[in-house]
Amino acid sequence: MGSRGIPARYAGFETCAEELSKRLAERGHEVTVYCCRPYSITKDRYINGVRRIIVPTIRGKHSEKLLFSIICLIHVAFTRNEVILMLGLNIPVLFILPRIFRKKIAVNVDGLEWKRKKWGRFASRYLLFCEKIAGYFSHQVITDARCIQSYYRKTYGVESTFIPYGTEVAIIPPGDTLKKYGLKKGDYILYVSRFSPENNPLLVREAFDEIKNQTKKMVLVGGSPFDDEYVRKVRDTQNPNVIFTGTIYGAGYKELLSNAYFYIQATEVGGTHPALVEALGHGNFVLANDVPEHREVLRDAGMYYRGKKDLINKLQMLIENPLVIREGCIKGRKIVKEDYSWDKVSDSYEKLFGKMIND
Repeated sequence: MGSRGIPARYAGFETCAEELSKRLAERGHEVTVYCCRPYSITKDRYINGVRRIIVPTIRGKHSEKLLFSIICLIHVAFTRNEVILMLGLNIPVLFILPRIFRKKIAVNVDGLEWKRKKWGRFASRYLLFCEKIAGYFSHQVITDARCIQSYYRKTYGVESTFIPYGTEVAIIPPGDTLKKYGLKKGDYILYVSRFSPENNPLLVREAFDEIKNQTKKMVLVGGSPFDDEYVRKVRDTQNPNVIFTGTIYGAGYKELLSNAYFYIQATEVGGTHPALVEALGHGNFVLANDVPEHREVLRDAGMYYRGKKDLINKLQMLIENPLVIREGCIKGRKIVKEDYSWDKVSDSYEKLFGKMIND
């Protein structure tokens, strides 16, 4: 629970819920995923052998996930489920409800959510409070990046279990999605993220606008349901080489990943960013904001920038040097196969859940 549910149509946690649940179901476990009604595109009770429980909520930037999580935590207390995986810091105080009924709870804390610019002062303080108490109300804290694992150990004395985000390794040939936007393989740079200030879509678009001799296009995939003003700023350009697709999921998203010239990861906070790992898995070279979480994943397979001026320079350099791109792609695929496959990630979760049940 904690994601908007399956099929995945929102962000990384939803993909994690989908990929992990279907693999655990294939291995003979009974798996339930709680799904938020406004984001549910089907009423099917089962998908890939996974039970879906569709829960109502009230739409709103702060209210919808809060109410959704409360209902889920109450409901799960009265089920046969033995282990609960909470994706994100969703009211850890209420973990006490299912614990009363002897459920074991693991919480994947994601990154440092309270640092995100999209939150106001009160929301940031609340999320920091949730971060502080997560280890007290759960049986197991899961961190998806080594640097976040270290942060929890040093800041709160909490020993967490490191389990990274996963991806598949696949190359999808050009198809209908590229045709729809007038794109060809290798003729565009790709950015994918929710349009929030800490993800820097505005910085990326403005930096690209300043590049001379634009022989490539810039494709920005994403949006935001709760920040129309910021989205308008991001889209405020007359550059014909900048293409906004809105949100894209599934096969279309994978097609764009597989055929980009290179990929930009501009996020500032978080753990292992799903889009970054997926970009590597689909054969991309990555130009990333220089933060520890990105270096942990990319290592020497990508390139890093610091600030707008450096981003402009790196964009121009990579456009003019395809050999650098090819060498990085090879290294990136090797990293994914060794450390970030969904099967290995599922192995880690299955082992942890078994240990929790037997403790």
